[in-house]
Amino acid sequence: MDGIIIINKTKGCTSHDVVYKIKKMLNKKVGHTGTLDPMAEGVLPILIGKGTQLSKYLINHDKKYIVELQLGIKTDTADSEGKIIEEKTVNKTKLSKENITNVLQTFIGKQEQIPPIYSAIKVNGKKLYEYAREGKSVELPIKKVIINKIELLNVNQNKFTFKCNVSKGTYIRSLINDICKKLGTIGCMSDLIRTKQGNFYIEDSIDLEDINEDTKLINMVDVIDFPILEVNEYLYNRIKNGSKLENRYNYEKLAFTYNKELIGIYIIDPKDSSKIKPKNIFN
Repeated sequence: MDGIIIINKTKGCTSHDVVYKIKKMLNKKVGHTGTLDPMAEGVLPILIGKGTQLSKYLINHDKKYIVELQLGIKTDTADSEGKIIEEKTVNKTKLSKENITNVLQTFIGKQEQIPPIYSAIKVNGKKLYEYAREGKSVELPIKKVIINKIELLNVNQNKFTFKCNVSKGTYIRSLINDICKKLGTIGCMSDLIRTKQGNFYIEDSIDLEDINEDTKLINMVDVIDFPILEVNEYLYNRIKNGSKLENRYNYEKLAFTYNKELIGIYIIDPKDSSKIKPKNIFN
């Protein structure tokens, strides 16, 4: 049982909770491709068995979200589950659909973000949320991200909902904070649904409670977005043994299959470009 399951994570549980429960159910090595906030729901790709070795190749994908923003309230965690640290009357004239749409459009393209203090980014070997919990100050790093698309869905009193397509590493809570600044107010995230990650869609996801030993997994070959080559038995044995190969392929990264099953991923050897070496061996 090796491959990928797309879980529709529910609110209230962590990504680690999902991994732990599936690992206990299947008695297999289990991982994920990037955390989803406990209060968020939606697409959480789970890697099973040998599929866990694909993690580094799946974390760089773009993501799509539906976001609800609550105006007039600021919390220490930048979401509605945190402690309220400021409240402010919202200027209703700034909440027209036209004004919000115009502000949202200014975020399309490359952006610099400051991640929220309650995040897992490490500074000096320590996660930011650990500094926050200890009440210690720390200089927050600046991250470069890309907002590919952002669109207002609806406005309802002091809340509005938008959908966005963003690059890896984008913090929605930071995006919300920046949006509020441009609107001249404060706010926090009150709801978040991840509808897509890479080629994984919420329509194809399943609930955690429906996982069992008979659950059909997505084949690892089906999620690779770089060249794939089917090999003969001779190369199969060399690849399974972790051998370097002659670089006859002219690719920076290449996946090998045998009988349509993924057996290895190779990259150019930085010490000798005439060779390719195993980056991951599925044995």
